[in-house]
Amino acid sequence: MKIRRTLACSAALVSVCALSGCGAIPGFGDGTTEVTVWLMKDSASDDFVQRFEQGFEKEHKGVELDVRIQEWTGIGEKITAALKGGDAPDVIEVGNTQVPQYATSGGLLDMTLESLRDWGSDAWLPGLAQPGNVDGMQYGIPWYAANRVVIYNKDLFGAAGITKPPKNRAEWLADTAKLNSGSTQGIYLAGQDWYTLAGFVWDEGGELAQEDTGDWKGTLGSPAALRGMEFYKQLQALGRGPRNADEATPPQADVFAKGKVAQMIAVPGAARAVQKANPKLADKLGYFPIPGPTDAKPGAVFTGGSDLIIPRRTAHRAEAVQVVAALTGEKWQTDLATTMNYVPNKSTLAPAVEGRAGTAAMAKGAAQGRATPNSPQWAAVEADNPIKPYMTAVLDGADPKKAAKTASDRITTLLFP
Repeated sequence: MKIRRTLACSAALVSVCALSGCGAIPGFGDGTTEVTVWLMKDSASDDFVQRFEQGFEKEHKGVELDVRIQEWTGIGEKITAALKGGDAPDVIEVGNTQVPQYATSGGLLDMTLESLRDWGSDAWLPGLAQPGNVDGMQYGIPWYAANRVVIYNKDLFGAAGITKPPKNRAEWLADTAKLNSGSTQGIYLAGQDWYTLAGFVWDEGGELAQEDTGDWKGTLGSPAALRGMEFYKQLQALGRGPRNADEATPPQADVFAKGKVAQMIAVPGAARAVQKANPKLADKLGYFPIPGPTDAKPGAVFTGGSDLIIPRRTAHRAEAVQVVAALTGEKWQTDLATTMNYVPNKSTLAPAVEGRAGTAAMAKGAAQGRATPNSPQWAAVEADNPIKPYMTAVLDGADPKKAAKTASDRITTLLFP
């Protein structure tokens, strides 16, 4: 097993996976091609990587995989430099929302033909597929997804006489109000949980920003986006989450672990932190998709996860495409999903995680998944993040339209290249 761990030295924000470097290696027999792969730390277990290496090499004679594990810190700068310098790996896994910034460099291989002809792109999760598509060309191929669900305390639901999770927003508000009694918080929802807000905005038909004749503009002031913020305000009031902080300050899992919070919105993996802080809650946790406006489908959610890209200058194009095809195909998608508790890249593969309560709830929500605006400059918005103070202002009683205009104007400025 040839897993190499490589350290990088600057800072990066999101969960990204990558597969690196290429080139034939002297000393191997004639006809052997080495394909270098960068995988981000903790994206896939060592056992999965070993299984994939062995399985792929057995099925593709003459191909040798060189998997190199990368650290999160500095990965964005490292990939950008590699694409510009011509010494990039053959296949790279990146965060789904990062594809546009790499695509603008002109250094990525267009895989639209393979996507349509061979890979069943019509079944891909939209939150992974959409950001991988730039100007009508598919540069990023969906690998795996994760998204938020509602984690709830079964005992508190039972004590309130609630026997099943809510199916729509109206039921959700009514149940949460019933739970929000005495020392119990109906929900712990921090005031600046903007990823959750984004889902409510999308449910109403709004957007955080939209492209208009080639330029991106903030759109938090649209009637639809304002309705999403109004629902957030109603829900957030049914608990005691801080209005001027996000879900990490304090860590919401720590608050939930005290046993007096009925619900929180988080990825299912947050349950591990809850159980570590309070082992007594280990068998008390339940999960359900974030409810939508009606019973017809769950609410929209931000989809995090990874896409696979191939540098345009790869010397091993055919082999790189084969690696992408294998990693995103049914066999290895099923293996990865069950190994790592991820959502597979296609809704048709969701049965692979049935029986895993948190992951199954996540998979149902992922069918309604979305990604942040597909602008190469969106990272600048998240770094400055005018959405957070906008949310706090509205929760504190400011005029929503005025606060939204201020935030939208700042988003527009940040998105101007």
